[in-house]
Amino acid sequence: MKILQLCNKPPFPSYDGGSIAMGNITSGLVNAGIDVKVLTVSTDKHPFKVSKFPPKIRKAVNPESVYIDVRLNIVDAFSCLVTRDSYNVSRFFSPDFEKKLITILDSENFDLVHLESIFMTPYLGTIKRHSKAKIVLRSHNLEYLIWERLSDTEGKKLKKLYLKHLAKNLKAYELDVINKVDAIASISSKDTDRFQELKCKVPIRSIPFGICLTEIPYQEKTKAPKEVSFFHIGSMDWSPNQEGILWLIDKVIKKTNDSFKIQLAGRNMPDWLLREESQKIAIHGEVDSAYDFMNQYDVMVVPLLSASGIRVKIIEGMALGKTIISTSIGAEGIGYTDGENILIADTPKQFREKIQYISDNPKEIIRIGKNARELIEGKFDNEKIINELIEFYNELF
Repeated sequence: MKILQLCNKPPFPSYDGGSIAMGNITSGLVNAGIDVKVLTVSTDKHPFKVSKFPPKIRKAVNPESVYIDVRLNIVDAFSCLVTRDSYNVSRFFSPDFEKKLITILDSENFDLVHLESIFMTPYLGTIKRHSKAKIVLRSHNLEYLIWERLSDTEGKKLKKLYLKHLAKNLKAYELDVINKVDAIASISSKDTDRFQELKCKVPIRSIPFGICLTEIPYQEKTKAPKEVSFFHIGSMDWSPNQEGILWLIDKVIKKTNDSFKIQLAGRNMPDWLLREESQKIAIHGEVDSAYDFMNQYDVMVVPLLSASGIRVKIIEGMALGKTIISTSIGAEGIGYTDGENILIADTPKQFREKIQYISDNPKEIIRIGKNARELIEGKFDNEKIINELIEFYNELF
């Protein structure tokens, strides 16, 4: 089987959850003996650097890129506001990218085109005109749901109205496009259910995020810490992360006892967050190794209020044997058991209670962390996930 993987950002280096998820698909398919070609969008936020691809993968997929300026353009955004187009998606369309795509499709015969996210669907017509390949949408989340949830928690009236408008346009776009592909590989069973509620008529399969367990520096805990340490890590230029951390600081951290301290890491820390550094909040910014950072501390805090899909950082944290305190939205799609392999908290009071509980019972870190690791080994091993994906591909022919 020969596959063209179209990415809305480079799958390497592993900057964020999206690139990690794409990269694990790329490397997993290559390791399974599949012939893969990668064409990716390059942006200011996620520039293409071929040297960041692992040598084996780079040689196998011959990655190419086209730069697209996807930065917010007020004129275009206002135009889409009036025309009801989805600006979130349309800014990923580029004549230069389309030209490169046509060249590749005309010069090679692909069995399947794998679209990474809804943002690659503006090229559906181009693909169908220049190839007979099956088209599979790899859905990382339902985009409209993120903006819908953001609008639900937004306090400013004008911004709330604008976010609702974005969500409405995105939902209309997603409703229209899901039946124009040949199949959908959703990232969680929860999202599969949502697609079916949206009257999805094409084959759909839940193919979760896979993690390469051999690359995870897992250190099994056998001794409880004298003092429990807390951390959060995530890209801070993503709106749901900013919203969640602001909520955590205002509603949880400022109301905990003075001995509590949390370590915050992630790229592109906003100025307002940098100003929050205090005795309770240590800000690290971007770190060289996410795994090394996480292994220094005990409990990962995930206060997501507006996400959709599946959170890669929670999967990684569990694979490292970390205890996670998360909202139920943050932990969607993982198939967790509250109190066994994760701690769920959906209100400020619940968050404070879970923080206090784990601080008072540090031995629980050993039990919950071990159970979390076992959950990942059983459900999210990348080799197993890739085999499921290939099986799904084969069913389309």
